[in-house]
Amino acid sequence: MKGLSLSIGLYNALLWRAITGTILGLALMLLTRQRWPARAVLRLHLLRGTVVAAMASLFFWAIMRLPLAEAIALSFIAPLIALYLAALLLKERVGRQAIGASLLGLVGVGVILSGRLRGDYDANALLGALAVLGSAVLFAWNLILQRQQAQRASPIEVAFFQHLVMLGVFGFGAPFWAMLPPAGAVPLVLLAATLAFTSLAALAWAYARAEAQRLIPVEYSAFIWAAIIGWLAFEEKVTPTTIAGTLLIVAACLIAARTKRADVFDQAPHVEAGTA
Repeated sequence: MKGLSLSIGLYNALLWRAITGTILGLALMLLTRQRWPARAVLRLHLLRGTVVAAMASLFFWAIMRLPLAEAIALSFIAPLIALYLAALLLKERVGRQAIGASLLGLVGVGVILSGRLRGDYDANALLGALAVLGSAVLFAWNLILQRQQAQRASPIEVAFFQHLVMLGVFGFGAPFWAMLPPAGAVPLVLLAATLAFTSLAALAWAYARAEAQRLIPVEYSAFIWAAIIGWLAFEEKVTPTTIAGTLLIVAACLIAARTKRADVFDQAPHVEAGTA
């Protein structure tokens, strides 16, 4: 998505990914004979899709101006917010070990940012950082909606309706900004949509089978992949502070995994295990 946004513009990257993801989702909905959701579930799909459209716009606008790893690191404030939103909205008990794991992950993020904050940010980078923080607030809300949604809908349904709602949101700007992507960008559009749809389905499956507080600390591992991909695709350097922070984040993930209770998976609702 960073490459697409830089080459064809943010709006068209988001629009064409939503179009491709919607077509893929519709095909899978028909192939697996998914039932049409109830009205209450449709409202949840509409709310989450709208939140994600705003969140994605802010985040992808930010990564056009920041290194991938730094943008991911800044976004790690979201899981900590979501941890307490889960207690407030889902009535989940937040254990001390889960809180400790999240805080350890945030310490790792602080170490990473300390290396970046030694230099001077230009105006675009500062705006990008603010955009990431704005998207983080929406992402925290998204995590809670994701948990509620996964309890009522299959992974394929969740992914399809999210792309469909996002397409509806971005479609309002089509008369003004839409353009056909060049031939060279088409494979990236297809890949971005496939990755987005697959990850949405996998997350829906996971959040249907475990409490949010058990899964949220594992979100920190996204930094590792961002650092690797940023280095490979955009020659973004990995600094010693980045490595040190990553080690702390991995430690937080391991702590979270060890605190997982076996009976969490006995609470799984109707989502079929094989559909993701």
